[in-house]
Amino acid sequence: MSFVDKFVAEILTLQVAVYHAHARLESRTDSEALHDLRIAVRRIRSLLKPFRSMNEVVALGDAAAEVGRQTTPARDLEVMIQELEERGFVKQAQSRASRLGSSYDEIVKGSSIKNLLIQLDDWPSRFRLVEINGGLKPIQPQIKKTLRKQIDRLHAAVDDVQFDRHELRILVKRTRYLTEAFPELSPLSRDAARSLKELQSALGSWHDHYQWCQKALVETDLRPLEQTWLSSATSALEKAEAQLVDLAQQLPKLSGKKKLP
Repeated sequence: MSFVDKFVAEILTLQVAVYHAHARLESRTDSEALHDLRIAVRRIRSLLKPFRSMNEVVALGDAAAEVGRQTTPARDLEVMIQELEERGFVKQAQSRASRLGSSYDEIVKGSSIKNLLIQLDDWPSRFRLVEINGGLKPIQPQIKKTLRKQIDRLHAAVDDVQFDRHELRILVKRTRYLTEAFPELSPLSRDAARSLKELQSALGSWHDHYQWCQKALVETDLRPLEQTWLSSATSALEKAEAQLVDLAQQLPKLSGKKKLP
């Protein structure tokens, strides 16, 4: 199977995953449906990133990005409810559950997910036409170039102690997802990929607790947890800072001039 065949097959596999997660979310079969939908969408976006300037993939990439944006508040609310339940704040969790149900309805019935499903159906024929016309011959070099640029941006950010940690979290996520989409073409070693995943986890925990602290300032029923979350956010950030040192040692050398994102 050629690289292009594998690439198309991967998108088609993710298309099935999107349909499956959407159906589960619509029927409320389990609590992981939205999470699985977002994972599939994220992987589609990562696979398409090296070709974001190609007209034949722009519509699909934009549709996937829109679903990602639309589902973020609902996913954040899911995580918040789980946190409240685990800490025994059942009343606070229940008061947010109905809001989550309404968010689910908006997602499954909304135009964004419908457009994504349409674009997933239409995309393969357009992409294959590019292949027939010889437009995909440089596909692997283009992917390697995109990976190299992304890792260079991460390298520069990791080396900058003043770099905003919120922006770093996003950069780490994007680098990890892109590397996971094309592991055989990435210059990252297994150790570097592991360090990247661990750093994302620590920064993600910090970000969640930080956001919850911000919510506690305006949602008074969350006030009893404010100091607990603040402590957890501090611990997570300290852990992330230590992991930054490890990642800096694992990253490959810069390919050129340092460029911050």
